[in-house]
Amino acid sequence: MKFMYPAKRLAWFTLTLVFALALTTGSVSAQSRKSSAAKKPAPTRKADVKKQAAKTKDARKDNRTASRSKANAKDKKAVARDTRNARNSRTAKNDPKAKKLSAREQAKLDAQERNSRGKDKKSSREAARRAEAERRVEAERRRQAALAEQRRREQLAREARARKLAFERGLRTETENNIANDITEGEDLRVRRAAVEALGNRAGTVVVMESQTGKVLTMVNQDWAIRNSFKPCSTIKLVTGVAGINENVINSDGTIAGDASSLSLNTAIAFSKNPYFQRVGSKVGNLKMIEYARDLGLGQKTGINAAGETPGRLAYGNSNPRIYSHGDDFEVTPLQLAVMVSALSNGGQKVVPHIPKPQVERTGYRPQFNGKIHVPQQKYQGVLPGMMGAAEYGTARKGVDSSLGIAGKTGSCIAKGSWVGLFASVAPVEQPKYSVVVITRGERERGKWAAAVAGRVYRELAPRITRDQGRYMALKNQAGAGLIDARSAAKGDDDEEDDSGEIAASDDEDRKAIAAAPAVKQQVVQPDPKKTVVKTAQSMPVLSPVVIPYRKDGLPVQQPATQRPRIVKNEK
Repeated sequence: MKFMYPAKRLAWFTLTLVFALALTTGSVSAQSRKSSAAKKPAPTRKADVKKQAAKTKDARKDNRTASRSKANAKDKKAVARDTRNARNSRTAKNDPKAKKLSAREQAKLDAQERNSRGKDKKSSREAARRAEAERRVEAERRRQAALAEQRRREQLAREARARKLAFERGLRTETENNIANDITEGEDLRVRRAAVEALGNRAGTVVVMESQTGKVLTMVNQDWAIRNSFKPCSTIKLVTGVAGINENVINSDGTIAGDASSLSLNTAIAFSKNPYFQRVGSKVGNLKMIEYARDLGLGQKTGINAAGETPGRLAYGNSNPRIYSHGDDFEVTPLQLAVMVSALSNGGQKVVPHIPKPQVERTGYRPQFNGKIHVPQQKYQGVLPGMMGAAEYGTARKGVDSSLGIAGKTGSCIAKGSWVGLFASVAPVEQPKYSVVVITRGERERGKWAAAVAGRVYRELAPRITRDQGRYMALKNQAGAGLIDARSAAKGDDDEEDDSGEIAASDDEDRKAIAAAPAVKQQVVQPDPKKTVVKTAQSMPVLSPVVIPYRKDGLPVQQPATQRPRIVKNEK
């Protein structure tokens, strides 16, 4: 036992020594590391930044690698799940118990699928209902917009009609006031009463004048007849016709020189054919057209013994073909038209209209004239057969009694915000006694209605009219007048209203309107046997008129060409 105690001491001593050595070695190594670390140089700031960036990059790369690893793990799990499901499905086909379990699961799946389809159908129905509701809302919006647009248009139409009616009422009111203020001293009261009744409730003016003397029998609405001017519309075609004949643009048979059309002057005037006169006027030219218009009394005062007469207007500088057919840029007065148609039929004398003043004029009135037409008579009278045709079978046929020997020209166009209807005429044409000019304004006014007003005035004048049938036939068949186009006469068309998009009334409407108006008696005035005499070149009475042939230039055959008359500009 004693021997063992020294051994134990030695063992404890050895362990203590080892432990001390270990402690000493650890402290020495720690001090060496500290000394080595102290000896190393401190890293620069730039190196620290690079090292930090490298660490950040490595960290990002590790994150991406980890993400890819997770994704691959998920994919592996999905593949494993699909494989397991497929294996279970194969097992279910072979195992009866597995089939029974699969049926339950299938039923559950079917139920889930049905619920899903039901939800889908429900969502589809809801979507369809929403779409239908939106469609209905959009349709209602469009319908309301269409109704609003329709109401707007109807309102505009009502306002336009109201303005038109107000304008129409204003024209009629103005006419009534003017007629009430007319000075009737010196007028033929019977003729005036007939003219006022014929005008009725229309807005317009009526002038009745003696063609040979210029004496005014009546002038209804004197303000419009003297102090107002109007677009002549198709009555300007008489000027174009005279110019075309005298300038040899119109041949002796009435056709246009160098034109393939076979339409004659008579037919063109009777039915107011616009293209015919536009072609003629374009060949005549603006300056000559104005010269002929002045020579026929347009664009200048007539010289009537009344204050405030207007001279009208001429279409200077306008070469549009419409000036020759529609009278664009021209303005005339009823008195000027009365003077013009009188001069065309009374031998070329341009009478000065005169209102009788019994209280002032102590002596009898002597006719006064403002010169003559500077065109050969056989040439300016070339428009008369067409004017006769207008009353017999043309544009004025429904309003006047052609047996009275009426020759006239209608006009229909739009000017100053309304339709204008004109009719300028004389009767009897073979020996004119009266000139009747009617101008009306209004939405429904046309030349044929103005002719109907003149027809009622002529009915009052009929007992005073004496016919000379021999002279009438001589005038109708004068050389160069040409023949009536039977085809156009059968059609009875009217081309003067094509300057508007409006549609003229049909023939049935025309007949109804004419029937509603007081009928014009188709009275045939028998000529006086004592006056039915036609003188030939030998001044001997014959049974039928003698037709004197003329060449294409309008001169008699026996007259030398050196004596060819020329137009002279009227200096007055």
